[in-house]
Amino acid sequence: MKRDIKSMHPAELKEYFESIGEQPFRAKQVFSWLHKGLYEFSSMTNLSSGLREKFNKEFFISTLKLNEKQVSSDGTVKYLWLTQDDDMVECVLMEYSHGNTVCISTQVGCRMGCRFCASSIGGLKRNLAASEMLDQVLFTGQDSGKRISNVVLMGIGEPLDNFDNVMKFIQIINHPNGMNIGSRHLTLSTCGIIENIDRLAEYDVQLTLAISLHAPDDDTRSHLIPINRQTGVNELIKSSLRYFKKTGRRVTFEYALIDGINDTPEQAVLLSKLLKNTPSHLNIIHLSNVSERKLNASSKDSTGKFISILEKNSVNFTIRRSLGADIEAACGQLRRRVLQNAQISTQST
Repeated sequence: MKRDIKSMHPAELKEYFESIGEQPFRAKQVFSWLHKGLYEFSSMTNLSSGLREKFNKEFFISTLKLNEKQVSSDGTVKYLWLTQDDDMVECVLMEYSHGNTVCISTQVGCRMGCRFCASSIGGLKRNLAASEMLDQVLFTGQDSGKRISNVVLMGIGEPLDNFDNVMKFIQIINHPNGMNIGSRHLTLSTCGIIENIDRLAEYDVQLTLAISLHAPDDDTRSHLIPINRQTGVNELIKSSLRYFKKTGRRVTFEYALIDGINDTPEQAVLLSKLLKNTPSHLNIIHLSNVSERKLNASSKDSTGKFISILEKNSVNFTIRRSLGADIEAACGQLRRRVLQNAQISTQST
């Protein structure tokens, strides 16, 4: 079987070239070509024809085809990409004053089963390779003509459920000979796989870790996020403290206010106590509509009371601005598309 060359780190490419008697500097050349978004080895004009032919026999270059592109009234753009094995993933381009951010998917579907999220509908089909994550960034940048400065792993899938491929993607996208997007411009969102939060801390990557908290008590959180039944809220908070101690990076906690479930004054008090004296930041999120989930965003009155209690207890928080809701591109709305129900175009990025 041919190998996925775009999922290879420069160190792996260097080892390969040395193994076939080629100069190690070829690794830098090939790595740089791959991060220009090309599709064929024949385009690598500074390599010999013999070497390009050898690549054709041993490797393939991953690519994505654009199936659908939607533009929100607020300028947010959602892309539906077709992979080489005919799966579909979504990613989102958002413009901020500090630069252009791409929210990418890490899996085809998701097995976490969070009740408020569309990504788990239909379950998990497979993990995405590092190259397929990279391609979402590369081809979104190419299609939009915009320089991508930030990447968030908050699309379809649970990043820490695809740990090895995600870590390889981070190492590749960080590299100065590639897209050179620094770790502090990366955000990884997880629903709380504690053992892999600890593994991530050992890498000491200076990214922003965002934990989907969404409830301060075990009963409510286990109802919303089934994986909480394995460990509980207190163990999750402890893991965030270990992460901070190891990396020096405070954790962001995400909290979508859901009418009648996690938005009571009592829960605001519990949340304030839970986060007291923790090196963290709280993101309050307006719940995005997912028709299948039958959940509603908190009312203006309930939201106001909840926020007032947080302020009274000096909780460090912000209210996240919702983008792309009119095209189902907001937080929790991305989903695995069913191939047979979509009209696949042959348009190539």
